[in-house]
Amino acid sequence: MSRIALVLLTFIALSSCSEAQNDGEQTGTKKVIPASEFKAMLSEDIQLIDVRTAQEVAGGKIGDAQNIDINGASFKAELEKLDKSKKTLVYCAAGGRSGRAAQIMQDMGFEEVYDLQGGYGNWPYK
Repeated sequence: MSRIALVLLTFIALSSCSEAQNDGEQTGTKKVIPASEFKAMLSEDIQLIDVRTAQEVAGGKIGDAQNIDINGASFKAELEKLDKSKKTLVYCAAGGRSGRAAQIMQDMGFEEVYDLQGGYGNWPYK
């Protein structure tokens, strides 16, 4: 068997095993939602988290979002201070970092996490 085929088979085996384990551990809801639905939820009792850098936030943010930089050293520690039972809305610049953040939150036991589709760059209500 060629080295490439062996590496590929190993990767596939490890990926499927890892996914199967994660599926059993995850709790709660994690959804990517459009800006219109995200905006409608802002009037509810929610936690609004912006995972961009402070420099990005200085250029504008949604409502009274709390800035918790996903790349910051205290990211998980700051998340631990939040109410995991409360509906949580999260966004970044384009959706990549907030997607990772939403997954981390779900893994930490947050019950409802909603990620803004396309991030702040796709927010038409500026």
